Amino acid sequence: MTPPTGPGLTLPEGFLLGASTSAHQVEGNNVSSDWWAIENRPGTFVAERSADAADSFHRWPEDMDLLSELGFNAYRFSIEWARIEPERGRVSRAAVAHYRAMVGGALERGLAPVVTLHHFTSPRWFSELGGWASPDSAELFAAYARVATEILLPGVRHVATINEPNMIALMHALIRGAGPAAGDGAGRPTSDERTGVALDPGSVEPDATVAQALIRAHRAATAVLKAADPALQVGWTVANQVYQAEPGADVATEAYARPREDIYLEAAREDDWIGVQAYTRHRIGDEGPVPVPQGVPTTLTGWEIYPDALGEAVRHTADVVGPHVPVLVTENGIATSDDEQRIAYTTAALAGLASAMRDGIDVRGYLHWSALDNYEWGSYRPTFGLIAVDARTFARTPKPSAVWLGSLARSGRIPEGGGGPGGHPAAGSAGVGSAG
Repeated sequence: MTPPTGPGLTLPEGFLLGASTSAHQVEGNNVSSDWWAIENRPGTFVAERSADAADSFHRWPEDMDLLSELGFNAYRFSIEWARIEPERGRVSRAAVAHYRAMVGGALERGLAPVVTLHHFTSPRWFSELGGWASPDSAELFAAYARVATEILLPGVRHVATINEPNMIALMHALIRGAGPAAGDGAGRPTSDERTGVALDPGSVEPDATVAQALIRAHRAATAVLKAADPALQVGWTVANQVYQAEPGADVATEAYARPREDIYLEAAREDDWIGVQAYTRHRIGDEGPVPVPQGVPTTLTGWEIYPDALGEAVRHTADVVGPHVPVLVTENGIATSDDEQRIAYTTAALAGLASAMRDGIDVRGYLHWSALDNYEWGSYRPTFGLIAVDARTFARTPKPSAVWLGSLARSGRIPEGGGGPGGHPAAGSAGVGSAG
């Protein structure tokens, strides 16, 4: 597939265009983590165990080789606290060396490493203390961040402290409501298909105590990282829900959205960058979230196919955080078995991003979720990856979408305009209809 020859937005110098993963979802056998404990306990609510995942703990050089060969210039991955500190106060020097090698491997391949310190999973001992609700959580996380500075070689610029703290606070509330049989860890409570949690996230209030603890932990870790290397660009990533008010529900929507998203954006106003992670929209009425109407095309996770979410999330984030904090799109993608649909969705999403950039929003990168088909917090069924992974042999096979997006990275341009009405891909090209 050759780079595009039509019109498009020329990306600024240094723009990052790549893909993302997280440790627990691709590495496999994260045995000291809270999520491993949840997956493997008798009577667990989790449908599938992560097990070997994509075996990226051993195969990361192959993964990075593929991303580099495809034309990408950045790779977002996480380091695993549970591997680095499997027991409280005991640091695994082997794990530190492993992740240091990963950072060096990315730099050697021309991939800018965007390193996330915490992507949902924590050490089991941390969760047994109460997790983020523990009074010592900020100090414990800052101590981990201090060890993590040994991993960040010269050349690393972007570090994310915590991935989607708003989802972590919501998960704490969900698990508390489900009772002790459900678990005591972290995860991504976005749909039953992804987590197996038999509760409606829309009916649960996020844990405000945990929210403030996460903000304190973020600031404490940021201080540690900046003290170690003032050149590091430190931020965190937020799950942007793209809340849209039904007629007459503006006040209700604002009240619903603030504790679930905006307080985390407001906490980033002094950061070096803010990570935007957008997939779909959520419509809010006076009584809360409105279900996706029957007949509306959805993904393998049951989400409405709504590529405009990315541009709208970037604009909302910039409005809340302010123009002085650059945006980095750290996740955007679609769970589908139809790769033509993935290309169509991403084309429309990038068009929305280009429009926001044309309007002056400072966007520094786009990192697609995900690099690999991986473990989606309870199931391998939702396939987000640009690269397919054989469950038995772990053979990697880049999809046409990977070649296409890599060609955009090489060309230094992304699409402008849309496919169908309102910037959505046209139904024929998107292949939408029965994405379940």
